[in-house]
Amino acid sequence: MGKVEQKKSLYGDLALVLVAIIWGSGFVVTKNGLNEITPLLMNAMRMIVAAVLMSIVFMKKLKGITKEELKGGAVIGFFLFSAFAAQTVGLQYTTASKQAFLTATNVVMVPFIYWFISKKKPDNFEIVATFVTLLGIGFLTLEKGLSINQGDSLTLLCAVLFAGHIVSIGHYTKKHDPIVLTIIQFFVASLFSIVLAALREPIVLEFSGQGWFTVLYLGAFSTLVAFLIQNVAQKYTSSTHAAIILSLEAVFGTIFSILILGEIFTIKMFIGCLVIFIGILTAETKWEFLRKKSPDTNI
Repeated sequence: MGKVEQKKSLYGDLALVLVAIIWGSGFVVTKNGLNEITPLLMNAMRMIVAAVLMSIVFMKKLKGITKEELKGGAVIGFFLFSAFAAQTVGLQYTTASKQAFLTATNVVMVPFIYWFISKKKPDNFEIVATFVTLLGIGFLTLEKGLSINQGDSLTLLCAVLFAGHIVSIGHYTKKHDPIVLTIIQFFVASLFSIVLAALREPIVLEFSGQGWFTVLYLGAFSTLVAFLIQNVAQKYTSSTHAAIILSLEAVFGTIFSILILGEIFTIKMFIGCLVIFIGILTAETKWEFLRKKSPDTNI
């Protein structure tokens, strides 16, 4: 790897750290925003903000959208809507730090959803990682009487839906413009969120400054900026680096929850988080970074 490629890889890694920080902080911002904004309305507003801003920036991309792009964007958008709906509603019944780690388990689920679609079986590392991660989830979420609360269940559903979101993106971006698909998915997700919010929640738009900050931050940064940075950064870094760095979203989510929300982080939760993190690393990296590489092998 030449010096230019090494610099691009470094910049890509640093950009992905920024994405992990933004997504990690999003858990705390969302938790605070739920004090005055209903979850489905919050999701609708963040998607509208992201869709409008992205449409303005990439207006030329919207010309000549095909039916196949609309179909692909709709599928991706539905997964995004349902995942965020489960996540935001679930956050009302669980802690931000716990949800940050449970959401991160989606990276372990992706190979199995891909197996169902492509019939390509996960390797041994991915199978082991699944059981390791399930063990960690047990430490993190099981309460007295071996029960899982409603918020934890919704968050696990959210992780499955985000895994489906990732797989659908990988499927449709092979043939279509990812920027166009991203814009469509934001509009589709906002439409579903508006309809569901109107059916299940009182629509109240009288927010305080904190409420509007939540909407703008989640829409502009956690949704628009983060997705754009990720798409660009992963062109200049390896998938191994990207998987490790983006899984730090859960770590930053926990740190922000403790520092800003004052949540108590118990030893049992720490063990669960650590085991889940080991499972994520096992599934995504197969611990290749610990193995010796030949001089001619690129990192």
